[in-house]
Amino acid sequence: MSNNDIIVSLDIGTSKVRAIIGELNDGAINIIGVGSADSEGIRKGAIVDIDQTVKSIRNAIEHAERMVDIQISEVYVGIQGNHIALQTNHGVVAVSNEDREIGEEDIERVLQAAKVVALPPEREIINLVPKQYLVDGLEGIADPRGMIGVRLEVEATIVTGTKTAIHNLMRCVEKAGLRISGVILLSLASGMMTLSKDERMVGTVLADIGAGSTTVAIFDQGGLSAISTIPIGGEYVTNDIAYGLRTHTDHAERLKIKFGGASVEEADESITFKVTRMGSNLEKEFTQQDLVSIIEPRMQEIFHLIRQEVDRLGYGEKETGYVLTGGTVSLPGTAQLAQRELDASVRIALPNYIGVKDPAYSSGVGMIQYVSKYMGAGSGSGGTEKKAAPSRKASPAASSKPGMIERLKNMFNEFI
Repeated sequence: MSNNDIIVSLDIGTSKVRAIIGELNDGAINIIGVGSADSEGIRKGAIVDIDQTVKSIRNAIEHAERMVDIQISEVYVGIQGNHIALQTNHGVVAVSNEDREIGEEDIERVLQAAKVVALPPEREIINLVPKQYLVDGLEGIADPRGMIGVRLEVEATIVTGTKTAIHNLMRCVEKAGLRISGVILLSLASGMMTLSKDERMVGTVLADIGAGSTTVAIFDQGGLSAISTIPIGGEYVTNDIAYGLRTHTDHAERLKIKFGGASVEEADESITFKVTRMGSNLEKEFTQQDLVSIIEPRMQEIFHLIRQEVDRLGYGEKETGYVLTGGTVSLPGTAQLAQRELDASVRIALPNYIGVKDPAYSSGVGMIQYVSKYMGAGSGSGGTEKKAAPSRKASPAASSKPGMIERLKNMFNEFI
């Protein structure tokens, strides 16, 4: 990457579509623009209406463009959902150089060898994530370039997804007039930003509680070991409020944000608000305690399901703690309730950048960090240019337009 590059991440969620513009300045990241729009056409994290989703993407992009006066033409897109699956595989090649020094070509060959795996016809490889390399049987090598050896091996995690979900996501972004620089698994991006190196090594559960779904990602031995999606999230809390207070969902969402909390113990009975009842013009007064008594049971259920999923994945006894992120964990008292329900150490992670200090932005900011660290080589400037100012020219790699499948298969390179 050049000294001043622009990276744009696009996080298409159930409640919001968020576009974040990051500027790379000599390796340091500055968040210079944020655009968000209500997400239409997404249910439980899946696209159900392409035209509505395209409109939401355009609105978010235009919002970000107006904020910093930048024309966005290329984005990195986050992907998530219950169609994502992980499987491990092993690749082996003989070192080709006469002097037995391992080079880029050998690494590319061993990664390609690890991709040889039988898959159902409806699935395809999104990418391959190396866990460790082995040189002549020596384990635990992160980067074998320049080492001397005869036999090069890689242990890797293959990330796969259903063709329908992947192609529909890309179709929406391209119909919105954008080129896709790469597709990034949101759990990898969030994990890089929210978890320390030690947390990724010892076994930590990253729970991203969004509006329509909750993604449980388990990091162990330095990488992503397991992933699962629970089809329940913050919009269920909103629906409970709407039903309990007999009001409209939009109004329930506003009440949740303004007066909501996750723990009845911390609710204040002296805080009151009025609610217009559905089907009439009559208003009824409620206290914050009334509201939180509706929210808490649903939040308890979400944490119970997270714990259940961790046990099902076989990490119930191995996890050393939970890290929570996603828009829903912004509710006051969430960390205390989670600690009680999960019976483990819990912390809430959020980006440490001005303008995005909210757990809802963890995925979007994580994508920018991921790109700057692992996809920097040959990724170009993200295809952005200043209005009424000299253009930010993309590198040849960014300017070329490989096929959709090739773009998918070339992402995540060098994540270790």
